[in-house]
Amino acid sequence: MLVPGALPVAVLRGVTAGYRDRLVLRGVDLTIAAGERVALLGPNGAGKSTILRVLAGILPARSGEVLLGGDPVARLGRGQVARRLAAVPGQASLPFATRVEEVVGLGRLPHEDPFRGPRAEDRAAVTAALERVGITALRDRDARELSLGERQLVLLALAVAQGAPLLVLDEPTVHLDLHHQVAVMELLADLNARDGTTILAVLHDLALARHFFPRLVLVDGGRVVADGPPRLVLRPERVRAVYGVDPGILDARAEAVELNGGAGLR
Repeated sequence: MLVPGALPVAVLRGVTAGYRDRLVLRGVDLTIAAGERVALLGPNGAGKSTILRVLAGILPARSGEVLLGGDPVARLGRGQVARRLAAVPGQASLPFATRVEEVVGLGRLPHEDPFRGPRAEDRAAVTAALERVGITALRDRDARELSLGERQLVLLALAVAQGAPLLVLDEPTVHLDLHHQVAVMELLADLNARDGTTILAVLHDLALARHFFPRLVLVDGGRVVADGPPRLVLRPERVRAVYGVDPGILDARAEAVELNGGAGLR
């Protein structure tokens, strides 16, 4: 749900970044407006996850400008970043027994009083997040005992409880079967459409991206090579050039997504 006239929630201008001696991003320009739903696509090693790390301030840019909520991310404290951006990893492990409600409650840490702990409004936000994601029945379960699909929903509930206007996800459907992949995508679309949450997700599945995201950003070799609606970004010749595969595979996969439901924007 794009908000007309709203200031961008995230901006990268001429950003270069990398790890030690390896340069990954090369002059990336990317602007995410409030209320957008955007998928980052590209082959392995293209720089998709690095864009998320730079945007969250985890990896400093070597050059260029990175803005989060209108401010340079390098000048923001971790608590300030967490109130503007909620991140959902593709998978997470828990080393000890933790109730689902406690995991989701971690999303309230940026808002809690460090001396008083959770307030009534924090507990209410956790309950609302569990309901919003549809996992209230799991609240007292040990998160380690859940299926991969259920764990992913728990991580999404944590992000919802965090209440940040921008939700970034790094391969949120990895290791999930098609049913749970579609369920997660439907939830993201609903959070965007009904709640106005801005969504930026790294995806490997082109069919899911085409079906559920109105804007795609294709990254290759550390650069943005295409940015726009699915029908333009995923042209057959571009899919063949970037991925080196027969574009017909995308149509076959898209049929499977259609059969499993979902009413995401094309």
